[in-house]
Amino acid sequence: MSAPDPRTTTATGADVRVRFCPSPTGLPHVGLVRTALFNWAYARHNGGKLVFRIEDTDAARDSEESYRQLLDALRWLRIDWDEGVEVGGPHAPYRQSLRHDIYREVLDKLLAAGLVYESFSTAEEIDARNEAAGRAKQLGYDNYDRDLTDEQKAAFRAEGRQPALRLRVPDEDLTYVDLIRGEVTFPAGSFPDFVIVRPNGIPLYTFVNPVDDALMGITHVLRGEDLMPSTARQLSLYRALIDAGVTTFIPRFGHMPLVLGDGTKKLSKRDPRADLFLQREKGMIPEGLLNYLALLGWSIGPDRDVFSLEEFVAAFDIEAVNPNPARFDQKKAESINGDHIRMLAPEDFAERIVPYLAEAGLVDEMPTDGQRALLTEAAPLIQERLPLLGDAAGLLGFLFSNEIEYAEDALSGLPANAAEVLTACIAALEDVPDDAFAAAAIQGALSAKLVDELGLKPRVAYGPPRVAITGRRVSPPLFESMELLGKPESLRRLSALVEKLG
Repeated sequence: MSAPDPRTTTATGADVRVRFCPSPTGLPHVGLVRTALFNWAYARHNGGKLVFRIEDTDAARDSEESYRQLLDALRWLRIDWDEGVEVGGPHAPYRQSLRHDIYREVLDKLLAAGLVYESFSTAEEIDARNEAAGRAKQLGYDNYDRDLTDEQKAAFRAEGRQPALRLRVPDEDLTYVDLIRGEVTFPAGSFPDFVIVRPNGIPLYTFVNPVDDALMGITHVLRGEDLMPSTARQLSLYRALIDAGVTTFIPRFGHMPLVLGDGTKKLSKRDPRADLFLQREKGMIPEGLLNYLALLGWSIGPDRDVFSLEEFVAAFDIEAVNPNPARFDQKKAESINGDHIRMLAPEDFAERIVPYLAEAGLVDEMPTDGQRALLTEAAPLIQERLPLLGDAAGLLGFLFSNEIEYAEDALSGLPANAAEVLTACIAALEDVPDDAFAAAAIQGALSAKLVDELGLKPRVAYGPPRVAITGRRVSPPLFESMELLGKPESLRRLSALVEKLG
C-alpha cells in the first residue's frame, strides 16, 4: 500500500488558504453556496484566507450576468473573501479567461521537463489499437504517444495533425488522506495519461484548476464529492508541477457530501429548492439560510439545529463533516429561518419586510412617515409567527389597505351565526370610548359580550371578527390589530361583513 506524498501541505492556522472557484453559468444554487460557506467558515475558523476565483474559460456557457449574480449572492449572504475578483490580491488576475499567458508559461516548464508530451492519436486510432490488443474500448487511451520520436511527430504534422498535450501519469499507486473520507488510494494503471490541452491549444479544466490552485498557494481544496474522481488526476498533475518547480507542495483535499433532492438523486439545479434567489424572494434571510446550509453535512452538536454564524465559525471543523449525502428539507429550512426571524431586533425585522410589502403595493419603496409608523407598531405582531419574510404582506396587508379581500377559506369557515356574532361585536365596541380604544379594552368588551353574556367559546366568538378585520382565518393578534385600525375603521369592517353575509 502506498503512502500519501510527503510533500502534502501541513499548513494550519493563518497559513490555511482555501478557494471558491465557480463557473459563471446559470443562477447560483444552494449546493454552490454550501461549498462557499464551508470554505469561508474553514478560513475564518483558522484565521486563514479565502480566495474567490472565477473559472470562465467556457465561452459558450459563461456569462457576465451569471458572474454578477454570483457577486450578488455572496454579498447578500455576507460571505466575504480576502483575495479575488473585485478585491484584487497578489495573484491577480482572478478570472481564468485572463490567465492564458500564465498557463502557457507553466506548460512550457512541464514540456521542458518531459512531464507533458505531444499526443497525435485520434479517437478512432485509440479504439482500433484497443480492439487489436483485446482491450475494452472504455479503457480509453493506451499511452501510445509517450515515446514518439521527432521523426514520427514531424510525419504527423506533415499530415496536418495538431497534437493534444497529455500529462505523463506516474506508474504507481496514488494515495491521499481525504479530510472528510479518510485514506483513498488510486491504483497504478487505473487511469491513462490524460489530455490537459486540446489540439486547438485550449487548456482543459483538469489543467487550469490545479495550476491556479498551485500558483495561488491553495493549501486545502474543499469541494463536492462529485469531483472526487478527478482527484487522482490532480495528484498526478501536482507531482509534475512540483518536479517542474511551479510549486512546492500538494494541497489537502476534502470532498463534501452531495445535497440530495427527492429520493437518492442529487438536488437538481432546476429544483425550486435549489434556486438561491427564489429562496430570497420567498423571504429566507441570510442568517436562516446559512444556518440551514451549514447543517447539510455538519452538526454543531446533538439536539441543536439553530445557531448564529459566529457560533458556526467558532465550532466548524472540516474533518467533522459527515461524508453521507444530506437531503434538502424545505420545511426544516423555513422553520430554522423562522427561528432566526424571531431573533432579529424589532426595528431590524420591520426594515427587512419593507421590500416585500412594497412589492405587494402596500407601502412605498421608501415608506412615508405614516406607513413607517404603522409598520413599526404592526411588525412585532407578526414577528413571532413568521417563517418567511414573504409572508408579511399576506398578514399585514389588511392594515395598509381599506379594501378587504376575504380569503375563500375564511368565509367558508364562518359559523352559521356569524352575522349575529358580528352584530354583538359592534354593540360591544360602540360602548368603548374612542380615547380608550386599546387592545386590553377591546378584549374586555368582546369577552364580556361574546363569552360571558352569549356563552360562546373563544374559537367561535373571535373567528367572525377576525375575518371581518383581516379577511383571513389566520392573522396577527385580533385585539392589537383593531387598536391599530382604530375604532371607526374597525366598526366599518365589522358592519361590512354583516352586510356581505346578508
